[in-house]
Amino acid sequence: MKKCPFCAEEIQDEAIRCRFCQANLATGTSAPMQPAAPASPGPAGWPSPAVGGTTSGPYIPTSDAQTSGMAIGSLICGLFFFFFPAAIAAVILGHVSRSQIRQSRGRLKGSGLALAGLILGYSWLGIVLLIIAAIAIPNLLRSKMAANEATAVGSLRTLNTACVTYSTTYGGFPSSLDMLGGEGSGAPPSSTAAQLIDNMLQSGTKSGYSFTFSAGTADTAGNIDYYIINANPVTPGTTGLRYFFTDQSGIIRADTAAPATEYSTPIT
Repeated sequence: MKKCPFCAEEIQDEAIRCRFCQANLATGTSAPMQPAAPASPGPAGWPSPAVGGTTSGPYIPTSDAQTSGMAIGSLICGLFFFFFPAAIAAVILGHVSRSQIRQSRGRLKGSGLALAGLILGYSWLGIVLLIIAAIAIPNLLRSKMAANEATAVGSLRTLNTACVTYSTTYGGFPSSLDMLGGEGSGAPPSSTAAQLIDNMLQSGTKSGYSFTFSAGTADTAGNIDYYIINANPVTPGTTGLRYFFTDQSGIIRADTAAPATEYSTPIT
């Protein structure tokens, strides 16, 4: 065995060409350097190893990519957006398909179809929400006003009962709501704080209505023989529509245009 004078690898004694570096030992010349094979260019826009890029992961040319079925489904559902479930499906399929397309590294296409489906789906959902709001908000407002009016009538009945009880106990009607209140004070009931109504009603405002108590003049014995109470909405048209009136007769009357009086229509 001998060593090649060019690459220092061991070769046969009778060899006239190095099997490692292909040098010609008979003439004493080394093998010419072979040019490196040029790097295979990748698809347009794909990073080249020659410039420090990477081609890790399979790349599928756009012409070979498949259109996402979900993207197509999103567009179809979006075209039938006037059906509420279809609009929801368009939004869901659009988001899922666009996510899959981004992660497919070129295997899927159809991002534009999914975007169109999303736009149509969200547009209809916005319209539906506006329609629901246009219907629901006035209904909720009417329901709230009706509840406030019912509470106001109930409060007037409570006040009439309290005034009768006060008159029976102390002689004559009270001169103010404060004389009917005083609940929770810890002191025993008295003519100045009979504890016949709750504190909120005593304050004169409850459930969107304000209550005004007006006592009549006292007789020769110092007793008040009559009173009137008005219950008016705090914000007419928002907290209530009707105005209410009552007096010592116990009859509750209502008016829709102005504060009620003893001449307004009695309620049943």
